[in-house]
Amino acid sequence: MEQVLFIQAGSGMDVHGQNVTKAAVRATENAIWYNSMPGIEKMLPDGNMENMKVNVRIAVPLDREQVDVEKVKGAVPYGTVNVEVTDGGMATSSGVILDDKEDDNDLMYMVNASVEVGY
Repeated sequence: MEQVLFIQAGSGMDVHGQNVTKAAVRATENAIWYNSMPGIEKMLPDGNMENMKVNVRIAVPLDREQVDVEKVKGAVPYGTVNVEVTDGGMATSSGVILDDKEDDNDLMYMVNASVEVGY
């Protein structure tokens, strides 16, 4: 990315089911849902939203290899998206195992996301 214009941060959880992708998508959505970037088109080359580049860093506590990067990319509505998965986040007890929620254990996954927007 030549020029970073905005950096947004978010977090997401999967309380039951131990689905790190679900938590990663939620973290990415959390980072972008509460932001508006008026005038972004004027800052991008040729004033085109498709010229936007987006770097998403996902910090996950466990099961890094299970993150479906394409689903995380799908949470970003514009531009060319790159996803980097790194260690971080948190795994802690939910206090209960629920078979109807597809729990393998009592862990809930908390994931952090940093979303850089630029060109």
